[in-house]
Amino acid sequence: MRVIEAGQLTKYYGKARGIVDVSFHVDEGEIFGFIGPNGAGKSTTIRLFLSLIYPTSGSATIFGRDCVKHGPELRQEIGYLPSEVFYYERMKVIDLLRYSASFYRKDCTQRLHELAEWMELELNRRIEDLSYGNKKKVGIVQGLLHQPKLLFLDEPTAGLDPLMQRKFFQLIQEENQRGATVFFSSHILGEVQRMCNRVGIIKEGQIIEVADIRTLQQRNYKKVMLEAGGLDAAYFDIPGVTNLESHNGTLRFFYNGDVNALMHKIGTVTLSNVTIEEPTLEEIFMHYYE
Repeated sequence: MRVIEAGQLTKYYGKARGIVDVSFHVDEGEIFGFIGPNGAGKSTTIRLFLSLIYPTSGSATIFGRDCVKHGPELRQEIGYLPSEVFYYERMKVIDLLRYSASFYRKDCTQRLHELAEWMELELNRRIEDLSYGNKKKVGIVQGLLHQPKLLFLDEPTAGLDPLMQRKFFQLIQEENQRGATVFFSSHILGEVQRMCNRVGIIKEGQIIEVADIRTLQQRNYKKVMLEAGGLDAAYFDIPGVTNLESHNGTLRFFYNGDVNALMHKIGTVTLSNVTIEEPTLEEIFMHYYE
């Protein structure tokens, strides 16, 4: 079942570009990564799915229903953690979370306290007395307290210390194992590589690739390092080679092409060491942006 689907989804803010002709889908039970630098259109896409803003053209559906027409009922089954959280400063945490829970047609009391304990959140403190990281914890509990079927996470770990980030990832994986579908937007590529099944890459408001992470690593590029005295970089400036760098007898490059052709080329020179491996998601991402 397709939980999320975008069809040529477009948003302009006056004449300013938000996103243009964005099309992709997310299947039930996936943890889908959505990556791009600040300003690429990640948050705009999420806000369109949540019908917090409306599209200029194109379609956006969740659970097979139009996000604008069925927004209120869809949001009963959606959890959302925005990149920036803002609250009523004078409220206590527990009052804010109870107020949030009142919007759902279920008793969230037990889950609220379980999440607060897991995230080490002090429920009786006022919002104004919390650090940025602790306000982010409030957002996490708020987004999960009704056990949603779909989670939108927009730069979710900003402000969390490394230990709390690890607990957060464990929590999200547990939610996913329970059956929740997760849409994970981030510019921290290591997080996406760790968490996600598939990834969409957005650049200047347009999708430039959607692929399984393993496929993305294996299909497109190999990262090659060659070591030898007097190695001529120009000798490996062949079709399929990109990002060619030479330093102190070490040659590094990406290769996209027939591996046999590359191995034949390597076999004609005397090397002291050779390494061929899959690039990280970050290295692939930087290639797309370069």
